[in-house]
Amino acid sequence: MNGLEPALYIVATPIGNLSDLTRRAEEVLRNADVVAAEDTRHSKLLLDHYGIKPPQMVAFHDHNELERRDAIAEKVSAGLAVALISDAGTPLICDPGFHVVDLCRESGIRVVPVPGCCAAITALSASGLPTDRFVFRGFLPVKDKALREALESLRGETATTVFYESPRRVLDTVRLMAEILGSRRLVIARELTKTFESFYDHPADEMASFLAEDPDRQRGEFVIMVAGAASPEEGEVTAEAERVLKVLLPLMPMRKAAKAAAEITGLRGNDLYEAALRLSGKES
Repeated sequence: MNGLEPALYIVATPIGNLSDLTRRAEEVLRNADVVAAEDTRHSKLLLDHYGIKPPQMVAFHDHNELERRDAIAEKVSAGLAVALISDAGTPLICDPGFHVVDLCRESGIRVVPVPGCCAAITALSASGLPTDRFVFRGFLPVKDKALREALESLRGETATTVFYESPRRVLDTVRLMAEILGSRRLVIARELTKTFESFYDHPADEMASFLAEDPDRQRGEFVIMVAGAASPEEGEVTAEAERVLKVLLPLMPMRKAAKAAAEITGLRGNDLYEAALRLSGKES
């Protein structure tokens, strides 16, 4: 017996500094019957660092998740303890694992979270941006149109928004943010918990030139955090709300358009109805 109850353990691992593995995570990995890793070669470096030699190690990644989920669920049903890890951080957060967790839940199989590092939370905690409300959007779209639409949606977002970005795309992404968001505050975390960990804090329209000044500032893994838009004053209708109204008004009666816009934007329906009257040229 390994001392672990049969279950699927979702184990967070370090995002850079190997010392960030929690004692509980180490114990689970040391006693698991099976470790399912996104990249077994990458994860072996972590396990070797702690002298952990699991009885069985299997690859579990985006390309084989659907075909492997049944086998993993069957291992737990057969009485084994399976530890699921990603290359770095908390599994399922922009990493594979959703399908096997969903299957285990549906099948009545116990799923145990073993918390630890998460790049988004780590970055946010040291950003200096408001943390009472935030939105995590994962990786931004790759295609230009979808990327532009995703960034346009931030015009009226009052919560801090958190993205992941790759080194080859970060400069172009920030340039587009500057175009769309102007002087909105950006905080970028780079290489978290590693030797060259850095935080950059500039308005969007200054961040691109700051990154372009030194190619080293574009190296590594990035978390981009965007300050929320200023909350509208009571009765104020934002430019984003007006844009939503302009889309809805040709499609439905005015009151329904105002009600739908209120649900989308969080503004008061009466204020949006007044704006709809104005936009339609029916204001008294």
